[in-house]
Amino acid sequence: MSAPRARGGRDAGRTRQRILESATADFARYGLGGARVDRIARRAGANKRMLYYYFGDKERLFLTALEERYAHIRNAEHALDLEHRDPREALRRLVEFTWNYYLEHPEFLTFLNSENLHKGRHVRKSRRVRDMHSPLIETLRGILRRGERQRLFRRGVDPVQLYISIAGEGYFYLSNRYTLSRIFDRDLMAPKALAERARHMTAMILNALRR
Repeated sequence: MSAPRARGGRDAGRTRQRILESATADFARYGLGGARVDRIARRAGANKRMLYYYFGDKERLFLTALEERYAHIRNAEHALDLEHRDPREALRRLVEFTWNYYLEHPEFLTFLNSENLHKGRHVRKSRRVRDMHSPLIETLRGILRRGERQRLFRRGVDPVQLYISIAGEGYFYLSNRYTLSRIFDRDLMAPKALAERARHMTAMILNALRR
């Protein structure tokens, strides 16, 4: 396929970014199965030919959007500067950050739900996603070791299991908020309930690591 006409590299880059942003919104609302190339291109002010030129097909466009969502949260985590904080404070900040990120970026959870429905077949193809998670696990490993040396944390905690627990505490709550709210007759998205959840998750993680 020949390159689409553009006034220059900057315009081409902007068009590609508009398509990606439009696709992210469509995937976040409808999932991979419900997203439509026509709708994505129309919202981006582009044509389908340009979408196919930049991304190949809808599957690869979804993978690119998914990678960008992962990169966004990993970059935001890096800005927390966890490596230079007291181990307990570092974990407290990570738990609170993860919870608040899920609240502020519900599209991220939608992407995760969609990818899990497809059994992770897109992530499986992405070296970029695997590579961007390695620094996070090494950061957690360092926090745990500092906590062990200071006799704050028990020994032998797997950083991967720890991160899954941190992420899962918020993910399950938000992914099941409608059913849980009905079952327990509570508004789990009320500000007071969200604040209580943040405190509960932080206490659970820190108490689980205590020596």
